[in-house]
Amino acid sequence: MSKTVSIIGSGFASLAAASYLAKDGYDVSIYEKNTDLGGRARQFEKDGFTFDMGPSWYWMPDVFERFFADFGKTPSDYYTLNKLDPAYKVFFEGGKSITIEDTLEKIYVAFEKEEKGSSKKLKKFINQAQSNYNIAIKDLVYRPGVSPLELITPATIKKLGQFFGTIAADVRSEFKNKNLIQILEFPVLFLGAKPSDTPSFYSFMNYADFGLGTWHPKGGMNLVIQGMISLAESLGVKFHTNASAEKINVSEGKAKSITIDGKEIASDIILTGADYHHSETLLESKYRQYSEKYWEKKTFAPSSLLFYVGFSKKLKNIEHHNLFFDVDFEAHAKDIYDVPKWPKDPLFYANFTSVTDANTAPENCENGFFLIPLAPGIEDTAELREEYFEKIITRFEKLSNQKVKKFVIFKESFCVNDFIKEYNSYKGNAYGMANTLLQTAFLRPKLMSSKVKGLFFTGQLTVPGPGVPPALISGKLVSGLIQKEFTI
Repeated sequence: MSKTVSIIGSGFASLAAASYLAKDGYDVSIYEKNTDLGGRARQFEKDGFTFDMGPSWYWMPDVFERFFADFGKTPSDYYTLNKLDPAYKVFFEGGKSITIEDTLEKIYVAFEKEEKGSSKKLKKFINQAQSNYNIAIKDLVYRPGVSPLELITPATIKKLGQFFGTIAADVRSEFKNKNLIQILEFPVLFLGAKPSDTPSFYSFMNYADFGLGTWHPKGGMNLVIQGMISLAESLGVKFHTNASAEKINVSEGKAKSITIDGKEIASDIILTGADYHHSETLLESKYRQYSEKYWEKKTFAPSSLLFYVGFSKKLKNIEHHNLFFDVDFEAHAKDIYDVPKWPKDPLFYANFTSVTDANTAPENCENGFFLIPLAPGIEDTAELREEYFEKIITRFEKLSNQKVKKFVIFKESFCVNDFIKEYNSYKGNAYGMANTLLQTAFLRPKLMSSKVKGLFFTGQLTVPGPGVPPALISGKLVSGLIQKEFTI
């Protein structure tokens, strides 16, 4: 008889794990507290506009290909993928902008225009980044973080110094142009920490950016979720929505059931892809691995203030993805990581999927997704949200050289309080735990409970870390541990 697996949450990591386990013969059920599946990758629709609510960057296409290949499938079996050209546009102070196009050769030309001799330095930097990518993404991240020995390979021994240097130091030692430095430091922000706190080895994110490019699934990132749901269902995974987990029940040191909306559901194995801190609160305190002091000391990735905006006209001077780096990055970073507070002058990001994907907005309209990175755990009020929308939309008008305020049909916001309410997110963080040196690999919260047999964890607070590709990998890693502990 198949062993039963109950999975809490339906984000990327949970869906990945569910498919791997179902493929190997486990009886898998997913329980999602919200009405829609997909966790942070849900969609929001209003008045003919469609918005991805969370993840919006499709990077590392090889990770998605590897996931679907494990089931004899390809991404194209489930969604249509287009490489964006340009990948994104970066706005700087004084109306200056740099467009990052779709090939390395074009990017080298763009750099050389900004700083003479920088293209040669960039080639050297990207070659190193590609080497790191081949080690990290094709090997290291597929290790479950059980032992520090996982990090010791002939390849990583040669890279040892890169675990103690930082991205910021490396970039600034080679490049002098402030705008180019910001572009090169941008990708590691996906890892949730300042470039000055991110090990040099993580330059592999720059190869993911420049070398592999930026892609878009037609219809939005949620189409990836829908593809994964379709795959999981074909393997026999059962889904339950509006099913809030209230307790993980333990008997004689073994997970025996979960309580969903007052009903106890027996299970041989329990896997939670929900927020790790929240998941442990579902246990009696004696079964928790990590104390409140542990979580307080950790460096968390930012939260975000998000706006979903419908515009009644097509906008100009913008691309699909846009970064607004026209203010002091260091000051904003300090307000996130060092002395948490609302930033005086925030950097922000905006995407308009309707620029390349007409079906995401009505004809002659534009859908705008705006994101301001914020410190987790700070005050969140309607008044603050409105104040910050006014800040960024005023700058957006100036930098893109157009009037847009009077063309706003509607705007909806999502912030710290919503991350807590919708996802039980620790302090309302948006991306999980940052990948700093002391929060890497085996130093992250474990995939397998050391106190409760049959209890496992997956997602952005454990290995490999934050981001959609790491979430897919996390699901594969935890399914491997389950199969090792509970063979059928």
